[in-house]
Amino acid sequence: MGKKAAKKAPQRQSTTAVTGEIPVVGARENCPCGSGRRYKACHGREASHAVQELVHRPFEGLSGEADWVALRELVPAATVPLTLAAGVAEGANGEVPSVTLATVLPLAWPALRRQDGSILLGLQTQSASGDLSRDLADALELALATEPGTPVPSRRTEAGGRRLQDLLDVTAEFTPAVHAGFEFWLEDAETATGEVAASLERANASAIPTEKLDSVDAAYWCGTPDKNHLRWVMTVPEERLLDALARLTAADRSSLGPDTRLVGSFRAHGLTVPVWDLPLAMTATDCEKPAAEFAERLTAVLADETPLTAEERRARANLVNRQVTLN
Repeated sequence: MGKKAAKKAPQRQSTTAVTGEIPVVGARENCPCGSGRRYKACHGREASHAVQELVHRPFEGLSGEADWVALRELVPAATVPLTLAAGVAEGANGEVPSVTLATVLPLAWPALRRQDGSILLGLQTQSASGDLSRDLADALELALATEPGTPVPSRRTEAGGRRLQDLLDVTAEFTPAVHAGFEFWLEDAETATGEVAASLERANASAIPTEKLDSVDAAYWCGTPDKNHLRWVMTVPEERLLDALARLTAADRSSLGPDTRLVGSFRAHGLTVPVWDLPLAMTATDCEKPAAEFAERLTAVLADETPLTAEERRARANLVNRQVTLN
């Protein structure tokens, strides 16, 4: 007895022919393009590759790139007013809402449209697309279209969307305000009660004391129980910076004063962040003058293009061996 012929899958009208776009569906569902294959083996493969593409410097081109990195990785509680590019807020109820970048929001919300229509955009959120700038821009666009008094939920960012560099005025100043706690979450923190007050109290208790230095760019002092630290985000290309730090270390000129030590560096979003150990008695104010003096020494050695000496090469190797990559 012959086998029954397999039934052909019903032909579906291609979504591409109608809209020119392929909607996102479940990985095991039929692809909306009408190919008859599962989404993960068809257009989902392209979407997956796009999602996994990593942008190493997502904040490049934005004003204050180094501070963007610091607020993303180093600073517990800070806010920065943002300026939208011309035309971005058109259609948002005919008004241009104020937008404030915040290091983190309650429940790790990507963004929040407050009752007064203003927007808080969370920076320390998970990146789904491999391009943090695109993820943040997606959250900002959702917030612009969200009703006041509503948080923006997390979602997968679609490939090809706009980036922060497209939505923000990249010439506007980027001036972080570092806070001791997270009272900026609420329009009136003094009236917080119940679970809201408890959540705020827990967040405040977990925040490491952090202060931004005024004398140099993107340098942040933080205090821990055992010792204090200075973490300084620098935009100098990594290889040049490591050479310069090695020259200063070999010459015993890399410290910020007695009982301080350059202990290494880490990479974050394409930038290098040198780290110094500081004594517990050394405050952020105490760091201002030594940091400014170090910046002058660094500028001088960055101009030195002679080959490293044997001692400088050893110092460089030691710095590289202690370097950590965050992302």
